Amino acid sequence: MHSNGDIFVGEVIGTAILILFGAGVCAAVTLKHSKARASGWIVIAFGWGFGVLAGAYTAAPLSGGHLNPAVTLGIAIDTGDWDQVWVYLCGQMVGAMLGAVLAYLVYLAQFNANTGSAAEGAPADDGPLPTLGIFSTIPEIRNPAANLLTEVIATIALVLPILAFGLTKGLGESGTTVLIVSLLVVGIGLSLGGPTGYAINPARDLGPRIVHQLLPIPNKGTSDWGYALVPVVGPLIGGALAGVIYNAAF
Repeated sequence: MHSNGDIFVGEVIGTAILILFGAGVCAAVTLKHSKARASGWIVIAFGWGFGVLAGAYTAAPLSGGHLNPAVTLGIAIDTGDWDQVWVYLCGQMVGAMLGAVLAYLVYLAQFNANTGSAAEGAPADDGPLPTLGIFSTIPEIRNPAANLLTEVIATIALVLPILAFGLTKGLGESGTTVLIVSLLVVGIGLSLGGPTGYAINPARDLGPRIVHQLLPIPNKGTSDWGYALVPVVGPLIGGALAGVIYNAAF
């Protein structure tokens, strides 16, 4: 069993790396004067997958590399061990906020260039860009019930396979599990991410949303707190259901 200190440090570092890569690829694709601008959804999906790869491998020796309250919840329901859940959640939230700040610093010049307004007849690119989508999720169609359902199903599609991977001998010892999970995240992004941007992780959405609210980003636009509950509650429900399904079926 990992100590509370190791879990906290591991989850802070691992989740920070996850969000640094994830918010970083969203900034790269979104912001003006970025060499990767407009490179598309496939690039974003792989960027997040590589973030899981780097973050989870880094955190695994210290905490097991959950990096996601929905994963922690599903594992707790499966094992019945709740003693250290709060440590995981605290580490994940701190790490998510730290990673968002680091991504902001990497693209500081691009964020600071997000100024001005489009003159009449000028291209829309001349105006400032909203920045929330770099940090947190925004639904393409705002329908809370449908958005919640999407997040629940997508998170089950993440957590249930993670729990099932534990049944395959040798994956954990070889480290292959982390690689497979990173590819799973890419697949979820490509297949299920279109409606909501696939939070599938409460800390991944809430921590960066708080940072977006606090950072001095020029023309940053709204932090959209009216939607913020969906990418927190949906993944938690999905993680819990995955734990229940796993216990019942396996």
